[in-house]
Amino acid sequence: MSHNPIRPWRNIDRRKSRQIMVGNVPVGGGAPITVQTMTNTDSGDAKATLKQIIRCAEAGADIVRVSAPDQAATRALHEICRESPVPIVADIHFHYKRAIEAAEAGAACLRINPGNIGSAERVREVIRAARDHGCSIRIGVNAGSLEKHLLDKYAEPCPEAMIESGLDHIRILQDNDFHEFKISVKASDVFLAAAAYQGLADATDAPIHLGITEAGGMLSGTVKSAIGLGNLLWMGIGDTIRVSLSADPVEEVKVGYEILKSLGLRHRGVNVISCPSCARQGFDVIKTVATLEERLAHVKTPMSLSIIGCVVNGPGEALMTDIGFTGGGAGAGMVYVAGKQSHKMNNEQMIDHIVDLVEKRAAEIEAAAESATEAAE
Repeated sequence: MSHNPIRPWRNIDRRKSRQIMVGNVPVGGGAPITVQTMTNTDSGDAKATLKQIIRCAEAGADIVRVSAPDQAATRALHEICRESPVPIVADIHFHYKRAIEAAEAGAACLRINPGNIGSAERVREVIRAARDHGCSIRIGVNAGSLEKHLLDKYAEPCPEAMIESGLDHIRILQDNDFHEFKISVKASDVFLAAAAYQGLADATDAPIHLGITEAGGMLSGTVKSAIGLGNLLWMGIGDTIRVSLSADPVEEVKVGYEILKSLGLRHRGVNVISCPSCARQGFDVIKTVATLEERLAHVKTPMSLSIIGCVVNGPGEALMTDIGFTGGGAGAGMVYVAGKQSHKMNNEQMIDHIVDLVEKRAAEIEAAAESATEAAE
């Protein structure tokens, strides 16, 4: 909200971590928490993959991961990395040579799973390729693919096994004087993932990539991710996130931003505050909100918009938002601007009117920001 002061009880004390670069994007060290997703196209099809990457970038993705399972994929990475508007992370499993090829193709980061990349010597070869080509590395520990000796030791995937796996591979990187790495300890079980991440956060100052792996479909995966990632972020843990959904990757980006926005950790686009609707509503709230979210998806400027069906909570919510609309009149409602009553508007014209108000307010905010930047220079 541009017109309200920041309240100290809303602040999150973020864990202090080292900063690395993923291409031109800083991760850790107090940098904004980045939002990632992963393509699900055939990675060997550069055009289809780039098309999806661009859609994700337009939705706000800071970094996009692309699976590199075979040589066709690493060949396509040359074009993908060259044309992508955001840094590309090459996702490597089982074959260390794919990692070397991905580094040569221009990947900004190599994601390797220590449990299935092979021997320490093969990991060292990947490290050499990353150093030679300016790549960072993500150590990706996963509860479903822990090393055999750790499963023998602990009998099952557990936080201690995941943390030990991660620290073992951190040691390999550090022993090879490689420090441009981040790390994740993902699990599909929220409790397991949260416990592993908390232990990891205490054991290293490396930037942490958060995720609840194989979280599920759009609804169930969003809920699990919001609970798991939200609690860790609230504790100050996490420098970059990926919401894993069996859905369009663009939806992963949207959910990721909504999680960060709800905690005040990132601000992008219009934050819609709306009521669930009831018999008191003066207009169709559900349909109105769905239409507004679609028509305002292009607005990247951080703003708040309240859409409330009646006067029980409407005026109070409108006091705290940039633009507000509260129903209650006979076929009309009250428009609020910067927390104050402004004018009445009939329900039929309300959507077009609100879109216009939001776009104009966004332009004003952007113009003010540009003027402030020019004055500072």
